[in-house]
Amino acid sequence: MTEPLRVDQALACPPDHAFRTWAERFGQWWPPSHTVSGDPAAIVLEPGVGGRIYERTADGTEIDWGRITGWDPPHGLAYRWHLRRDAADATDVAIRFLPDGDGTRMEITHTGWERLGAEADTWRDANRGGWGGLLPHFETACNRSHDEETRHG
Repeated sequence: MTEPLRVDQALACPPDHAFRTWAERFGQWWPPSHTVSGDPAAIVLEPGVGGRIYERTADGTEIDWGRITGWDPPHGLAYRWHLRRDAADATDVAIRFLPDGDGTRMEITHTGWERLGAEADTWRDANRGGWGGLLPHFETACNRSHDEETRHG
């Protein structure tokens, strides 16, 4: 069994704001470089258990990335994730937003690598880099939108 991939990130905003930024503004901060098409017209995270995560191209094609399996606002969410993979090979992502002083500690646990068979370790290592490239975009969005909320009440 391949070990879970764990990523922690400190955020300078409250947990409820971090959750809303991830769940409600997903398409605003997710970088096009982390998509299938490279230039999606929209990136969508449908709220609630059973909701889809997908990109929509300019011609209206929808490319599924995953499905929500856990929904616990503002504490966290979970989903089956298969970006650039068949849905049968989906891995599991769980994200928790925990109070940490004046900010938030975001804990990501990415599991289910065994579904990828002999490629499990390779995909896990690639995803470590993927998270590293993705999370700065999320952190920037959290900080920017939190500053705007603070200024405008």
